[in-house]
Amino acid sequence: MRVKNKSIIVTGSGGGIGEGIARRLAAEGAQVIVNDINEALGRKVVAEIEAAGGAASFFAADVTRSADVKALVEAAVQRHGKLDVMVNNAGWTHRNRPALEVSEEEFDKCYAVNMKSIYLAAIHAVPAFRANKGGSFINIASTAGVRPRPGLTWYNGSKGAVITTSKSLAAEFGPDNIRVNCINPVFNPDTGLSAEFAGGPVDDARRAKFLATIPLGRFSTALDVANAALYLASDEAAFVSGVCIEVDGGRCV
Repeated sequence: MRVKNKSIIVTGSGGGIGEGIARRLAAEGAQVIVNDINEALGRKVVAEIEAAGGAASFFAADVTRSADVKALVEAAVQRHGKLDVMVNNAGWTHRNRPALEVSEEEFDKCYAVNMKSIYLAAIHAVPAFRANKGGSFINIASTAGVRPRPGLTWYNGSKGAVITTSKSLAAEFGPDNIRVNCINPVFNPDTGLSAEFAGGPVDDARRAKFLATIPLGRFSTALDVANAALYLASDEAAFVSGVCIEVDGGRCV
């Protein structure tokens, strides 16, 4: 039980990568708060975690709204007596298209969900971490933030901002025993946003195009990312901060 009794929030965990992270952490003994804007999906994940013998509860919150994030953090402290880890997984992308064709509304949403959420998490979770004599942020960024491709320019930029901000926060909050790290997953055709990333339905041709850039010869899975999150959340990573773990099969372009 590598995270036994740790109080952990996983945002955007009603499905996809977030669900995989929540399940893996709960299986290793964490008390998980499953957060999502979709209550039905979130409660389904909680029920399945509990059926497997894990500890989880649901909390609805929009990670772009300060009052919601504040309430989410408070719920973790109230339910578990503390907050040990916050996994900022919730994300969004505009559809793959030329940069000048992305609307201002899409741009704003991209930065609100991907980047403002990190700001709000820091504002509201750092006081809880300080009260607990330490804590850990795990921010799910993307290989797009370090090796960007055309068509996802504004999304790429938002994830690059997450990476740089995480490194800066790690330096600033280190004296408080607060660690801040990133995970950079590669394209996963099975997530809810895969068609947006690909610019259309993920057919055989698009799958082959993306797969050709991954030397290990397969796509990432939610479990791959969850295993990295488990390490960063555990005491095994007690001296690891300001890093990005690239879960990308060696993606070369």
